[in-house]
Amino acid sequence: MQYLRTSDGPRILKALIETIQDNRAYLSELDGAIGDGDHGINMSKGFGLAGEQLGDAGYDLSTALDTLGTTLMMEIGGAMGPLYGSLFMAMAAECQGREQVDAALFGSMLEAARRAVSDLASARVGDKTLMDTLVPAAEAYAAELAAGGTFRSALVQMERAAEAGKESTRDLVARIGRASRLGERSRGHLDAGATSCWLILSALGQEILRVLVE
Repeated sequence: MQYLRTSDGPRILKALIETIQDNRAYLSELDGAIGDGDHGINMSKGFGLAGEQLGDAGYDLSTALDTLGTTLMMEIGGAMGPLYGSLFMAMAAECQGREQVDAALFGSMLEAARRAVSDLASARVGDKTLMDTLVPAAEAYAAELAAGGTFRSALVQMERAAEAGKESTRDLVARIGRASRLGERSRGHLDAGATSCWLILSALGQEILRVLVE
């Protein structure tokens, strides 16, 4: 059975922090085209603060995700703080008290994340938001497992669907938030939230693949 040790929480958090901080300017550039232009700055700040709180060792995956979620909820302004905060806190709750995360449990974590964001936001797939990345990714992961796939193959399908979902926002008209005021002028630009969600899911998937116990 393939599984992730929850003691690898520090490695996974580090991968997430580095990914967001490395893409700080890119995310803000995307956001500046149709939004406030501060998405990368805010995300980088929140992820960095979570890393400072926890350090490099001595905590599990649930603690890492919960601290990240709580920090984003408290430190990021606007809608993205509560959305990403809820996403990570929901994932943390699913694996709390567990020493291992297998394919089924990680699927439950993804579904909990999708549900948490959906419950908080009115956005749906097609609205040019992070939901255009998160929902297809969770569905692709679940579909691969249902078809008899492994934890590894399901993570690969999750990453592919997340990237495709992110790319789909380029041709969409924003229906939610500040960008929705632009109407048709929002078409032709990637959504910053969908892009950060892709970066997060990709970093998460790739780091799990590195530490996966076969």
